[in-house]
Amino acid sequence: MDNDTPIVFALHASRSFGEDVARRLGISLSACEERDFEDGEHKSRSLVNVRNKDIYVIQSLYGDRQLSVNDKLVRLLFFIGALKDASAARVTAVAPYLAYARKDAKTQTRDPVTTRYVAQLFESVGIDRMVTLDVHNLAAFQNAFRCRTDHLEATKLFVAHFAALLKEERQITVVSPDIGGMKRAERFRQALGRALNRELNVAFMEKARAKGVMRTGRLVGEVAGTAIIIDDLINTGGTLLHAAAACRESNAGKVYAAASHGIFVGGANRLLSESGLDGIVVTDTIPPFRLDPELARDKLTVLSAAPLFAEAIRRIHSGGSLVELLEI
Repeated sequence: MDNDTPIVFALHASRSFGEDVARRLGISLSACEERDFEDGEHKSRSLVNVRNKDIYVIQSLYGDRQLSVNDKLVRLLFFIGALKDASAARVTAVAPYLAYARKDAKTQTRDPVTTRYVAQLFESVGIDRMVTLDVHNLAAFQNAFRCRTDHLEATKLFVAHFAALLKEERQITVVSPDIGGMKRAERFRQALGRALNRELNVAFMEKARAKGVMRTGRLVGEVAGTAIIIDDLINTGGTLLHAAAACRESNAGKVYAAASHGIFVGGANRLLSESGLDGIVVTDTIPPFRLDPELARDKLTVLSAAPLFAEAIRRIHSGGSLVELLEI
């Protein structure tokens, strides 16, 4: 296998993100054709020779105004299948945002476990590796896939941002919006504390949710100074609204939110206008196209995840350590 240079594709829906990743790798995206037919079907194929090559395909799996989540998932699956049929030696799917990763367990009778089903779909077309960022449940993600998986974290990006923003703040509290996110919050708290050379407080929200509706919620722990609510994603913003209000009631001076994936559906614009948040930080795994740009201009910060994915591809391709990449 010729491993001198990785071949990187980005399907049309993630072309901009893919170009950023390729530029940081010092290469150009490889050419592919995506063709839509009049009846809604489509095909995609590589326009370069992939025989015995190491291939990386970038496609973030979120729904937008042009394509649904399902459209993007099927296009990615078909393209991977075509690459394997063209004798690619190894195909790695790079999904900055991985769809269906939230439904990872049966919580009601006859529930689906879509995380596992999606993994089986990828395996059925011959995927060799999956790379993604901050899934909802890491253990479920790792157990769902039988192929190799690499799980990246946005923690370093958030630490760098808040260490610069809050370097003069003497008291900072890291808040998890639920008990399940405490490991993520604690990892961020420790890393930010090291960067600022001080001890930070930690708190979490007690929460019960059924059929998408918040049932209960109270803040556990002492909130002092500036609060940072850390989560893996923002969907409608309901969880953040509860957590931000609780932090304000506990006399937090400022309240920020950080999440790896900004889905921003439903009434998410309330986060920018009514929530009392001083700022929201997300990565560009999902462009914040659903938010009001006028409201977002002052409160929203979007951090680029492309350098992280570029370095991950470089290390996977060369046999480097991803453990060292994620150390903070």
